Amino acid sequence: MNDIVRIGSGQPQQSTTKFVGISVDERERERALRERFAIFWEAVSGEPRAHYDEFISASPLVNDVDLEAVDADRVRGWWVRPRHPKPGQAILFLHGGGYVLGSAKAYRGFVSQIVSRAGIPALVVDYPLAPEATLPAAPDAAKAAWRWLVAQGFDRIAVVGDSAGGGLSLVTLAELIREPVGAAPTAGVVFSPWTDLAFTGASMKDLTVADPLIGYEYLQDRARKYLGAADPRDPLASPLFGDLRGLPPLLIQVGTDERLLDDARRYADLATLAGVSVELEIFEGMHHVFQLDVAHLETSRAALDSAAQFLRNAFDGR
Repeated sequence: MNDIVRIGSGQPQQSTTKFVGISVDERERERALRERFAIFWEAVSGEPRAHYDEFISASPLVNDVDLEAVDADRVRGWWVRPRHPKPGQAILFLHGGGYVLGSAKAYRGFVSQIVSRAGIPALVVDYPLAPEATLPAAPDAAKAAWRWLVAQGFDRIAVVGDSAGGGLSLVTLAELIREPVGAAPTAGVVFSPWTDLAFTGASMKDLTVADPLIGYEYLQDRARKYLGAADPRDPLASPLFGDLRGLPPLLIQVGTDERLLDDARRYADLATLAGVSVELEIFEGMHHVFQLDVAHLETSRAALDSAAQFLRNAFDGR
């Protein structure tokens, strides 16, 4: 693991990029997992949302958490709680799925992996999906969930998300800095975030990038459905083009085998220049949101351990 230190030109902050290599055995496990992905998706027919939820639900639910459904005040989702949470601390988790797929229920297992490691309860929320709903429905729902958490008495809140939910997490954080509601966000953690719906990153079309899960055409279709009449460079859709000043400490994780690799790298660079403390972790040979595959990959478990430590440090003020 190599550390490359960069200094921001806004408020002086030290940000780091870590490149995480993998072993020969781990590379073989990744190869076998990609074969399983191909078999799963080739066999898919019928309702896409149900199949996506089945795929996501394969991330195992841990035993040491409690689950509770939430349906109140425009907020729907699930609490995933550790057995002994600290008062006032919470994670707002925003799920992925290209703004078209995904549900809080399907993500309970994955989020339980974070909650168990970090010891911080998480509210996993549903938000309106495209094409039935378009921008700004998802950011509005995320902010409503934040306001609900604040009203419940939480004053230390981090925002965490994957893929489109990672992009939505970064949008939400920027909106909360622009228009504060309660205490400032404690931290942000995003896995393979989709930050640029204008598709200006080189990795989006790079033929050397072997993304086994999402392609350029897939993302274009999702972006069209989600944007409606909005400009793809609107910061509510593409946080890469927003004002990043004042954001809380961020952890960004991404694999090298991803169309969204440059979405993560360029966002980290711009946030650093804006004076934000950023930790960027790039994982060799890993696919899109590989953290889901804790049952199969040591790298997934290590990445979630790192994310949990980052969250604990942020909540403890370190």
